Amino acid sequence: MRHLFVLLLLVIPALTIAAPESNQQAEQNNKVVDGLDKPLYNPFVERYVLDEIKALRTNLQNQRAEFIERFTAAELGASDRAINYATSTVNNIFYIIAAAASILALVGWSSMREIRHKLSDVIEEKVSHISEDYEQRLVDLENKLKDRTNRIILAQEEITRTNTMHSLWMRAGIEATHQAKIDVYDQILNINPTDMEALAYKADEVLDMGEPQWAISLCNKALLIDEDYAYAYYQRACANSTLNNIDAAVEDLKRAIELSSTYIDEAKMDKSFINLIGIQVFDDLLSMDAIVSVNDK
Repeated sequence: MRHLFVLLLLVIPALTIAAPESNQQAEQNNKVVDGLDKPLYNPFVERYVLDEIKALRTNLQNQRAEFIERFTAAELGASDRAINYATSTVNNIFYIIAAAASILALVGWSSMREIRHKLSDVIEEKVSHISEDYEQRLVDLENKLKDRTNRIILAQEEITRTNTMHSLWMRAGIEATHQAKIDVYDQILNINPTDMEALAYKADEVLDMGEPQWAISLCNKALLIDEDYAYAYYQRACANSTLNNIDAAVEDLKRAIELSSTYIDEAKMDKSFINLIGIQVFDDLLSMDAIVSVNDK
């Protein structure tokens, strides 16, 4: 990826030199470029994100293949141990039978039928005990493997969800129109309905579109999730100011400043508070005394 970036940096100037423009066209282009505050777009961001997601997906597939290989090896090992254990048990049983037959011959038992029934009961009891122990061990092993598998699946889902959210937030930052950004925030909220930041930023966009009531509704939802979210109070203050709800706007702005004093400078430059200019309470909030009182709290 780094070599590709260097190659592009070398090729683009070469192409530019290969196709010179007239002096008049070049001057016009320079004026347009000088008038820009920031680059229109970043052509490498989306490619970088896609490469990172592809690498992460490859790692997940490798981890899955490694897990399946280890799981198969564990099952084969457990089967081998079980067979060896059963073989040793059968051998021991035959040894026990031989020893019991010798003892019975020595003590003089006369009925071979009685000997056979006695040995059958002993063998059945021993085999039953061994089978129960083996089944319990298999059940425990199966439960542990299921639990580990569920954890891996949940981790993969969380990674996928996190990558999706990250991609959507990056898209929201590069979208040019308010509606496009709102659509991205809606996608984020479909994945995580309790994302208070998405609600607050969506409120900012709908307020710029001239929908203050909608913005207030979104801010209220965000504050139901976290009642100390300063940005939601600030956006609601902007919406109330736009609707000329002076008291509500002042209260929300005061609460936002109490939670984060950085909103003092932002409020001074925000056009949404043009209705509050000249009001004593609003001026006091933006004064140096308000800053000191907030810091004291």
